[in-house]
Amino acid sequence: MRILHTSDWHVGRTFHGVDLLADQEQVLAALADQVADQRVDVVLLAGDVYDRAVPSAEAVAVCTRALERIRDAGAVIIATSGNHDSAPRLGAAASFAAAGGLHLRTRVAELDTPVLCTDEHGPVAFYGLPFLEPDTARHALAEPAARSHAAVLEVAMDRVRADLAQRPGTRSVVLAHAFVVGGESTGSERSISMGGVETVPASVFDGVDYVALGHLHSPQTLTERVRYSGSPLPYSFGERDHRKATWLVELDATGLGAVQRLDLPVVHGLSQLQGTLPELLNDPAHAAAEEHYVSAVLTDEVRPLDAMRQLQKRFPRAVHLEWCRPGGQPAMRYAERVRGRSDADVAHSFLTDVRAAPAAAEAHLLERAFAAALGKESR
Repeated sequence: MRILHTSDWHVGRTFHGVDLLADQEQVLAALADQVADQRVDVVLLAGDVYDRAVPSAEAVAVCTRALERIRDAGAVIIATSGNHDSAPRLGAAASFAAAGGLHLRTRVAELDTPVLCTDEHGPVAFYGLPFLEPDTARHALAEPAARSHAAVLEVAMDRVRADLAQRPGTRSVVLAHAFVVGGESTGSERSISMGGVETVPASVFDGVDYVALGHLHSPQTLTERVRYSGSPLPYSFGERDHRKATWLVELDATGLGAVQRLDLPVVHGLSQLQGTLPELLNDPAHAAAEEHYVSAVLTDEVRPLDAMRQLQKRFPRAVHLEWCRPGGQPAMRYAERVRGRSDADVAHSFLTDVRAAPAAAEAHLLERAFAAALGKESR
């Protein structure tokens, strides 16, 4: 059986305020092409289908078209809810969708009821674990003592293993949305910490042939059978050097046979640039970034006026801008920086930090303003 592991689509996400729906539709179409090219039997989507609990109509339309393309390519789809999704909304029509080959596993009570698929070697049981928020999941699992992610996942996996024990000769796959020890975050994931503890050990998933993880946004191998596929697009500049991918998993007669990485196309790259505004606008070394999403740090002595508009003439997808005056800021606390200094000196330093050193006329106006204020106080 050939399985494609993907996760964290986050359909409807924005990037520094920029709508990513067109980019998402393009990369998900490429994912459907992988399904067709590799003759995939089952596609796994391990949580965070949408970026928010109530997705927009446009996001739902993009996601629906992507799922339809995958089904047209010949694969069954098994999807779970992540911490960004609303499990009740995502799974509202689950029984109806299953008739068309889309299996939505969003209910805690059904996590030990597998989706069964069959190949020439026999059945494969797919267990979809929705994101298990401890305070909610421990009540649904009737385990009030399970107060951490590790504890509720252990209870969930005990139930999975108990069901699997009643199916001798059945190979098994688990989908889970969690932060597993050994994984590396990228900065674009929403924290799932409760009480300061969010990680779970990989040993929680012992006893199954493959574990398809979601939540972390870069492809990662924790063990041969426990992996993150990552998101299909980068969602932070911390991911600018990541190549997004899916995992093609092959199950043979005895269990896990082979795993192959399939790279996804880069829709638009990400670049972080630094320099003065004239340098960024004219240096030919930055030509490759003209089609990228750009984060720029300006190092001009004086903060340039209307800098973003000027940048976007060359870099239409510039989305983030900051100014860092050469020399930086003293690494000391505010109280230490102002101790023993007059109000006028502090005001001069503030203007220098946020813009540039005040002109003589501006400095004179400040002196008059402070003198007037002090005069009123004395009267």
